[in-house]
Amino acid sequence: MRRKKPNRQDQARLRAQLIMKVRCGLMTAAEAAKQLGVSRKTYYKWEQRGLSALLDGLSDQPPGRPEKEEPPAQAMFEKQMTDLRREKELLEQKLILKDIAFDLRIRSENDRKKKK
Repeated sequence: MRRKKPNRQDQARLRAQLIMKVRCGLMTAAEAAKQLGVSRKTYYKWEQRGLSALLDGLSDQPPGRPEKEEPPAQAMFEKQMTDLRREKELLEQKLILKDIAFDLRIRSENDRKKKK
């Protein structure tokens, strides 16, 4: 009967166990490499990668959830809304000025009629 090949997580767990045994002095790097079926050089590469990941995992992180980046569509929508609000304000001001100009024109025509 063939032995089932260990999955990735089991392989990683075995590597971690052997790295810890080597670091604690319970076995040599050469023995660990032999058990893993790799060269000593590859063992040391895995050891370095594993210990670096361990340190990265233990470093302080900012508290709370990380801020979500606005999706590009959302950012574009917000910009369009801002532009449209500004355009609306300008059109409202333009309408007010036209009303004032219209009122002034009517008054000036009425003034001319009165003078005649």
